[in-house]
Amino acid sequence: MSTTPPQDLVSFLHASFPSAVPEAPDHSNLSHLSHNIYPSVSLTDNEKVEIAQWLITASHITDQAEDDAKHTERLGSLNIHLSTRTTLLGSKPSIADLALYYRIAPVVRKWSAEERTGEKGYHHIVRHVDCVQNSPLFGLSLKPDEKVDIDLDDVVFVHKPMDAKEEKERRKKEKAAASGSQSTLPLGQVKDQKDNKTAQQSDEVVKGSPSNGAPPTKQKKEKQAKQPKAAPAPTPLSPALIDLRVGHILKAIPHPDADSLYVSTVACGDALGADNTSEFEGQVVRTVCSGLNGLVPLEEMQGRKIVAVCNLKPVTMRGIKSAAMVLAASPRLQEGEVDNHKGPVELVDPPAEAAAGDRIFFEGWEGEPEGQLNPKKKVFESLQPGFTTTQDGLVGFDVGAVEALKGDGKPLGLLKTKDGGPCKVKSLKGAIVR
Repeated sequence: MSTTPPQDLVSFLHASFPSAVPEAPDHSNLSHLSHNIYPSVSLTDNEKVEIAQWLITASHITDQAEDDAKHTERLGSLNIHLSTRTTLLGSKPSIADLALYYRIAPVVRKWSAEERTGEKGYHHIVRHVDCVQNSPLFGLSLKPDEKVDIDLDDVVFVHKPMDAKEEKERRKKEKAAASGSQSTLPLGQVKDQKDNKTAQQSDEVVKGSPSNGAPPTKQKKEKQAKQPKAAPAPTPLSPALIDLRVGHILKAIPHPDADSLYVSTVACGDALGADNTSEFEGQVVRTVCSGLNGLVPLEEMQGRKIVAVCNLKPVTMRGIKSAAMVLAASPRLQEGEVDNHKGPVELVDPPAEAAAGDRIFFEGWEGEPEGQLNPKKKVFESLQPGFTTTQDGLVGFDVGAVEALKGDGKPLGLLKTKDGGPCKVKSLKGAIVR
């Protein structure tokens, strides 16, 4: 997907930053101009990728071709994202903020007061527009009539003020509940236990006291030898240990420093704040690097569902941390054949009705996956040779192809969602899936 800037946006940027943005730039990607505009702002590799993603979002944030529900969902996600941030990146200004402002300011200009700050309005989008056009942080040179008229004090929806008495009562109840949770016994029984313990200690002092009235001497307790902990039973090798889920690619771009890699933003159903996740357009996402550039067209990576391996240890690929792996099929090598990585390659498709985060498993190998696979044990590497496709293009697990499981005797288990929908590829038969 091209991110070449339309000429009208370039003209808008050139008016404020004539030395940083040429009138007719030869750049194929607008994100490269961000450093020219804000030279004092240092960006990480992940932030550079995020800028490129936001530029794509800004280009169709006001797309009239979308239906109303999709348009409302997109604005709602943006509003949520900005609810905890000054800029799209958090606190750093970037060209993405300027591009978003250029696209959405004319829309905000037409919004009613209810749409701007009503109970269901987009308060944070309005605040971001006001900040971009007025704050020295962004450095835009706009005439007064070019700015959106925003009165930050003109708020339609006013939150009900908190009643001090009610708040005091609520805190009192929370404190009582917290105190009560420290013991599962009734209060009277807790007191009896304390009295019994005190009486027992008194008896021990009397029994240990010498008859001449001298102070009691402390009795040393004999140290008990520590019992060695039993070694945990080894976990049987099984594809159920692999956390396979439906992933939804929200955006995919070429890796800025690696010609063979794509960088995708993938929703995998993770909880807010989960390890190795971030937030994009109001969704919890993972950043995933995949060596599919040149094998799968970039446009086929956009907005599609895939099967993701979610419990491999994250790896950094040319400066960008990748927190999952996309499953794809390619022809199985014949004996003596060298893998030249030329393809063809087909992504594994989950059922169309499956949602991001849905668990996927091989039939006959159900179970709970490990939190994170230990790379030293090479669980995935040992099991992956069994990942294959059938003559019908369905994905399955062939136990006979895994050296450690050859004697198991289980039939080929198809890769399915919890509702039984099979995962498949477009056309490759008898292929290897990895």
